[in-house]
Amino acid sequence: MLPITGYVDRWSVRPGEELSFKIGVRGGGRYSARIARVLCGDPNPKGPGYREVPVAWQLEGEHPGEEQLIARGSWVDVPKLDLGAGGPPVAFAATVWPTLLGAGRQTVLNWAGNGAALTLGIGPAGAFCRLATAAGTTEIEAGMPLTERAWHDIACRYDPASHTLELGQVPRKLRLDRDERRTLSQATAAGALAGNGRVAIAAERVGTAVTAHFNGKIERPRLLGGTDGLESILASQGSGIALAASGLIAEWDFAVDIPTDRAADIGPHGFHGRCVNLPTRAMTGSRWTGALHRWTEAPDQWAAIHFHDDDIGDAGWKTSLRFTVPDDWVSGVYALHLDKDGARDNIVFYVRAAVPGSQAKVAFLAPTFSYTVYSQYQKPGRQALITERSLAWGALAQAPDGHPEYGVSPYNFHSDGSGVVMSTTRRPLIDKRVNQIHLVDPSPDSSGLYWISADSYITDLLTRKGIAFEVITDHDVHAEGVELLSQYQVVLTGQHPEYHTTQTLDALATYFDGGGRFVYLGGNGFYWKVVPHADGPWAFELRRAEGGIRLWETLPGESYHAFDGSYGGLWRRLGRPPQALVGVGFSTQGEYKGYPYTFLDGILDPRVAFMRAGMEDKAVPGTVFGERGLMGGGAAGHELDRADERLGTPAHAIIVGRAVVEDPSYQPVNEERRDHTWPGQRADIIRSDLTFMETANGGAVFSVGSMNFIGALPIDNYDNPVARLITNIVRRFADPTPFPAPKEAER
Repeated sequence: MLPITGYVDRWSVRPGEELSFKIGVRGGGRYSARIARVLCGDPNPKGPGYREVPVAWQLEGEHPGEEQLIARGSWVDVPKLDLGAGGPPVAFAATVWPTLLGAGRQTVLNWAGNGAALTLGIGPAGAFCRLATAAGTTEIEAGMPLTERAWHDIACRYDPASHTLELGQVPRKLRLDRDERRTLSQATAAGALAGNGRVAIAAERVGTAVTAHFNGKIERPRLLGGTDGLESILASQGSGIALAASGLIAEWDFAVDIPTDRAADIGPHGFHGRCVNLPTRAMTGSRWTGALHRWTEAPDQWAAIHFHDDDIGDAGWKTSLRFTVPDDWVSGVYALHLDKDGARDNIVFYVRAAVPGSQAKVAFLAPTFSYTVYSQYQKPGRQALITERSLAWGALAQAPDGHPEYGVSPYNFHSDGSGVVMSTTRRPLIDKRVNQIHLVDPSPDSSGLYWISADSYITDLLTRKGIAFEVITDHDVHAEGVELLSQYQVVLTGQHPEYHTTQTLDALATYFDGGGRFVYLGGNGFYWKVVPHADGPWAFELRRAEGGIRLWETLPGESYHAFDGSYGGLWRRLGRPPQALVGVGFSTQGEYKGYPYTFLDGILDPRVAFMRAGMEDKAVPGTVFGERGLMGGGAAGHELDRADERLGTPAHAIIVGRAVVEDPSYQPVNEERRDHTWPGQRADIIRSDLTFMETANGGAVFSVGSMNFIGALPIDNYDNPVARLITNIVRRFADPTPFPAPKEAER
């Protein structure tokens, strides 16, 4: 674990509202804390430099710290299950689809209470069961490995009258090369399972810890009491038909309440449970036929939950610092700076205006959805790569691959090889900081930034140019919609606003229709759909359906989100391509290298004359600009967007500049290919288009379509054609004078 780190309870806050920080100190001990408003988050001494403004804070100083651990692994917690007075046999049964048998013994179902416990699980040698009572412990192991990613019914039965423990496993589909069926029994010492206890599904409790996490899918875990034999119990598990002689104590039907964390017990007593650490629901079960693909049409075919030993939901850390944001804090980017014996970290949050639009009519829209989805993106070797430069620059030398204890992101695979579907803010996001680099930039004097540090170039530009602004976040727009956006004359995005909900896209589209102005300062934006948790956007679900640049894909039948039943994937595949919203959309991706733009004839169009102010001699067709930058060495790079009328770019849009990238690492994105080749010219697709378009009711949009574009803003102390172009655009967009609708003759 890091010596000191933590997280905040939300991304943004208004003056007068309370903010809570959860701080973990390795080994405990005192630490110091202070808060500053961040002007520029870049630590590069050859760039603008890290800049901040300290703010008066009542809690500044030293505080006692305590160690707070991360409990990884998803499971179901059933806090109470009463077995009564004991006496009759007790049986466990479940249907499983294991995915990581090499991880060792993994618990499927466990009841523990009054000094006794019964456990059913799987391991490298097949199913196992364990009975522990005051009289001793008895274990049985099948001795025949189960097939990974195949369905099996497993069960165990304890008869206290005959002092017998039984275990069985049956595959749903027999293998030709070996027989996986097993039934075994063993005598036990006298002992009873009785009274109140607690149940764990997909893990077991050992003291205060939860261990032996299951990897794979579990369907229909049941707890039975009665005289039916083990073979009948296994047959019932496979057929779904209830037993005649066994009384059902509990049966957790994971097809019920799929959008929630509730694990519903459909048995007679209602021993309901709660899913912990965001296991993946709406997963195809043993009865999925393939005829349907949307779980809402037949939930019983999606009655499985996929559990992982590295899932994380709500870390549940104790609150360490809590305070009310002072009324005199202006809207902006803030960071809580932590120090423990020279070890540092910072936690970024955003202060909004108490009344939206009261401080400024320009808003920077922080892409906090993308920050959340990308958080804890473990790239092997990243921390080792950045450490030397980070230390030399006085920056944070931490990366997720060096600290896997904080979990993974939807850009990673789980330990069992399945794609990560969930992301969460309720854990330390150690790669979403300021004064932090993310790679050693291929351009020797560049910064190697992403995310929050990179986006600070935008707010730093506004500050230096004397343009008042407020900060809002994706989370705010999701919650408040167009009512929030409509308080601003112009809204600017960050470097990579890739992930959006239906609510945020609807709000933006309505804002545009109402005459809003928008400056898209990134690349690969408005690309993937995410769906928030039912309790709010502290967690997101992401189903990577059909196509797109992705490191993993959803499996057949699992492309619909559990949280709301909607189809997942690219917004382009969902009928909302980025070109139809902001004029450009993701086209190509390559190495983190930047290249220049060239002004096109469109820059001379009278409709965009405001863009040329103060650089009339440079903003002419054929002039190269953006050839230097602090991200990859140039303005056009990494992920690029292009205009395309077929995908929704309005016919009246003007392309004022273009970069066509010849670097061979830049290739068409998946959704642009029809086969394994790209038959067109590079200029058709491997490009970025600087695009302007008027929208309804006097509004307008300007889009750059490049992830590295904002890295060119600080060159020459923010006095260069890229910075001037954006400054001119923001100032004109902030002017309430309506943009006239283009005329046919002007096109």
